[in-house]
Amino acid sequence: MTDRDGAARLAELLRESGFTLVFTGAGISTGSGIADFRGPQGVWKRFKPVYFDEFLASGEARVRHWEYKLSGWESFRDARPNAAHLALVELEKRGKLQLVVTQNIDGLHQLAGHAEERVLELHGTNRWIECVECRQRLEPGPVFEEFARTRRPPQCGKCEGWLKPATVSFGQSLPADVLRAAFEGAARAELVISIGSTLEVEPAASIPRTAKESGAAYVIVNQGPTAHDRITDFKIEGDAVRVLPACVGLL
Repeated sequence: MTDRDGAARLAELLRESGFTLVFTGAGISTGSGIADFRGPQGVWKRFKPVYFDEFLASGEARVRHWEYKLSGWESFRDARPNAAHLALVELEKRGKLQLVVTQNIDGLHQLAGHAEERVLELHGTNRWIECVECRQRLEPGPVFEEFARTRRPPQCGKCEGWLKPATVSFGQSLPADVLRAAFEGAARAELVISIGSTLEVEPAASIPRTAKESGAAYVIVNQGPTAHDRITDFKIEGDAVRVLPACVGLL
């Protein structure tokens, strides 16, 4: 299906939907300079993930985790929303988008202008540094600068617990309240649109599947195959940066 044909068909579904949920993965943010994780040039080809229990138990693991986070900090810090993010904000303004559930940790949906309460971040966020003990949150810039200077894992000034970016590490559970809200939204959805995700990671990938099983129309926008290609109503094999603005233009 061509980008234009897909955008027109998606626009028709958006006009009819009373509750639309968008599910986003790394593919929506590559146009903003954020690297993906699992592709041929993905982050995990260069870094071995640090599991949360390793982070807690080992100073060497904490350094590795912070080295990995520092390597991507400038690209996250400097990234700006692209045309796909802005198109979703326009859908929200027009009352055609009720909930964004994202696997991304870049904060670009909020930076684009979505209301905070409409965005559910399944894997946490790079917008904050968090203490693993007292949960105090800090602005990331000064903490990254300190680590870049000292190469020592930073600690909380309040309780001396270890600090880490407020993202969900390997071995950590997804936040229960966020996951619950996402599945509740999926059960209500009349239309679910998955954008830029291979839909391989669980339990996140079960969210759009739940919407489909609850009766929602299901559309995928992605370049390359996904694990849900067989259950989608239709798939647009294209770049969201082109497809979503075209869709909004047809509403």
